[in-house]
Amino acid sequence: MAAIGAARARTFATEDRTEKPGTRDGWRPAATSGRDRAALQLTPIEGYLLSRIDGATTVGELALISGMPSQALWPILERLAREGAIEPPPSPTVADVPAQVEDPATPSGTHRQLFETRLHAMPEGARTALASTAGEPELSALCFDPVPSVVRAVMDNPRSGLPHGRLIAAHHGNAVGLDALGEKTALLQDTEVQRLLLRNQQTSMPLLQRILSRRRLTDVYNATQSRELPERNRTNAMQMLRRRFSEVSAEERVELIFRTEGRALAALSGLSLDGKAAALLCARTFTSMLIIENLARWPATPPPVILHLLKQPLLRQMPQLRAMLKRHPNCPASARGPA
Repeated sequence: MAAIGAARARTFATEDRTEKPGTRDGWRPAATSGRDRAALQLTPIEGYLLSRIDGATTVGELALISGMPSQALWPILERLAREGAIEPPPSPTVADVPAQVEDPATPSGTHRQLFETRLHAMPEGARTALASTAGEPELSALCFDPVPSVVRAVMDNPRSGLPHGRLIAAHHGNAVGLDALGEKTALLQDTEVQRLLLRNQQTSMPLLQRILSRRRLTDVYNATQSRELPERNRTNAMQMLRRRFSEVSAEERVELIFRTEGRALAALSGLSLDGKAAALLCARTFTSMLIIENLARWPATPPPVILHLLKQPLLRQMPQLRAMLKRHPNCPASARGPA
């Protein structure tokens, strides 16, 4: 593996020297399938960049997403290639394709720097007018504008696309401007735009609802637990979880319980399971002590499920857990024998 990584690194370095400056950032890095990411000793920045590499996003777009100049990304990409985490760049004959977005490294540094040093001084109306017709790099720089009308003009610009939507989702700090992004259905379908909006503490509750309403119940629960999300958004996600738990199918509710080993039940106090969901639980064999314990602690666990849990082979050597189930308020009287 080390020899392969070294060979990839040599190929990376050779091809990097032969690529033209205008085409380097059009390369779309792809992660390798045979390398265990957990075994890589990566810095947080390297780990974040690797998580964004999907084989479809160009280096120029990665620079937009991360807010880093593309020149700063190449040493990281070189290390990832050397470690065998990503494929080496293609030969110049393949890579010589125009990038979807111009090189994000402007003469004054990043697009944020371009906005702060040149564009921010312009009157608001002038920036709005420029945003509706601008090309790169000004169009990407205006994604950092805090004024919603400018962001809306960027979204209406025929040259704007997914990289600009991701920039706005990550950096814009006004709910009105973020709602303008949410009006672009094609952009809102992008998982990265959704992830960045969930992390943005200015995302409005209606926009969060639109994002989470398209997710599986387990994904909504994961949002309530994610440290990437601000407390406000986790709280709103919790409200969505409780509301949708009563609306989704019985199969999806049971999936939530099993995939979280019952941890999600702590957030669902006051709610209940219908007969179909109880029947689906009773059709399962329980091999996790944690899920049985969480069901034993949940006040709404139906009586048939309590009886089914008491019959599980796992409980034969767990007298304390059996006693907990028998003390459950929904445990049938017929099962309340000696613990």
